[in-house]
Formats: sequence, C-alpha cells, structure tokens
Amino acid sequence: MTRLQEGNRFSFNQITAKHWPLPDLVKGLVEAEVDKVALWREPVAEYGLERSAALVRDAGIAVTTLCRSGFFQAPDWFDDNRRAIDEAAALGTSVLVLVSGGLPPGSKDIAGARQHVADAIGRLVPHAAAAGVTLAVEPLHPMYAADRCVISTWDQALAIAEQHPAGQVGVTVDTYHLWWDDTVLDKIARAGERIAIYQLADWVTPLPAGVLTGRGLPGDGCVDMAAFHAAVERAGYAGPIEVEVMNEELWQRPGPEILAATIAGYRNVMHMSS
Repeated sequence: MTRLQEGNRFSFNQITAKHWPLPDLVKGLVEAEVDKVALWREPVAEYGLERSAALVRDAGIAVTTLCRSGFFQAPDWFDDNRRAIDEAAALGTSVLVLVSGGLPPGSKDIAGARQHVADAIGRLVPHAAAAGVTLAVEPLHPMYAADRCVISTWDQALAIAEQHPAGQVGVTVDTYHLWWDDTVLDKIARAGERIAIYQLADWVTPLPAGVLTGRGLPGDGCVDMAAFHAAVERAGYAGPIEVEVMNEELWQRPGPEILAATIAGYRNVMHMSS
C-alpha cells in the first residue's frame, strides 16, 4: 500500500471509494497511515452515526468535512440541514459542505433561488455557530445550475459567506467545479480565512454520459492543479486537502487500490506544486 509522509495534509473523501464499507475503509486508511477522511451523510447513516463517530475516533482518524447538506429547494430543508449540522458535530468535524440545490420544480427564477439560498443559510447560522460547525458553501460547475446547485461561481458563493463571520460561513474550493473560470485564481488568493476546505478532482474528456460521475483523479485531466494550489496557498489556507472523485470506473476497483491511486494523484499535485 502506498503511504504518505508524516504531517501530510491529505484527506481521503469517502465518495472516491463509494462502495467500500466504512469499517473496511477505516481499516484501509490505518494500514496506509492516512489520518484524515471526509465522510458522507448517507453511508454514515447506514452504519449509524454514533458507531461511525466511534469508529473513526478509535482509529485516530480526523473527519475533515461532512458531505453534504443544503438542497434548499426541498420542502424539509430547514430540519434536514439542522440534522446535518448536528451530525457533523457528532463526528467531530467543524466543516459541513453545502450544495445549494437547483431550481424548485417548474421554476425559472434562478435569481430568486439564489436569494433563497442566502436567506436559508442565514437562518442556519445560529444553530451551526452553537455547534461549532462552519457552513462551507460549494459553487458547482454551471452545468449543474438547474437541478443541483444554483450557486455556480466563486463570486456567488463568497457573496453569501461574506454576510457572516468567517468562522461561521466559508467557501469550498473544488478544482473540478472552478477550473473553467479565468478570474477565479486571483479571487481565491484574496479569499483568506473564508476558505473552509480545499478539494481536488480533475476534468477529463470526453465527458461520460453520467457527467456527475465522470471526474478524474488529480493529474488525469486538463485542470491546472499547480495554479490552483498556488492560489490556495497564497490565500493562507493551511488545512486539509481532500481528494473527492466520483467516477463509475474507479468505483469498480477494490478499495485499497482506489486509495493507492488517490494517494498517487495527490502526490502528483504536490510534486507539480513544489
């Protein structure tokens, strides 16, 4: 198994090995001497919140983020997001990633949907602050605006975050979703403490039929990872670096093999950026 040097910032995002059961994943992380993981709500719920929290805690693994909540077009968004905040706190992470959700059924009012997202996050801030959880607004590539995330740009995400103290609402840097924007690198470099989490995935072509699950490991696509890393470093971000790849072909491989390939991709980015 490929191992990392002590003191590394690498965090393995659970979705990268979607079908790897949580106990086996934790065992694999320990064997590879990886001490950070990003967890997803659905597999955590399947295994049990308390059991999941105990599993990673007993293994000495820190949870860097909980993915994901948001989806503010849903009728039960308020209660579900409050539950997600409580789940993040129970898992010992201080960052909850928010994907805003798309347009309500039948609606074409994207400006109204974006305003609703901002208002909804404002309603959640007191509960998140009391739990010690930062809400990390994630802008997704514009192709997802209709059905998954009306927050499409760094500017839109940052405008929401800046309405609140930095420790309460921040922004997620995901290379897969932001690489296309020719203004984003300078803006990231000025974001400072607003960066709540930094995620790596590459853009590969040709795009598969299921675009959502067609991401590449870092270094396998056309994203200038070194430029992104330099921008995040200039912003002063020194936290964990998650590799979050959704890829149907990758998911068919054994968990330990996926982890080794993910570590190799992460190392590739660090080497290009040094």
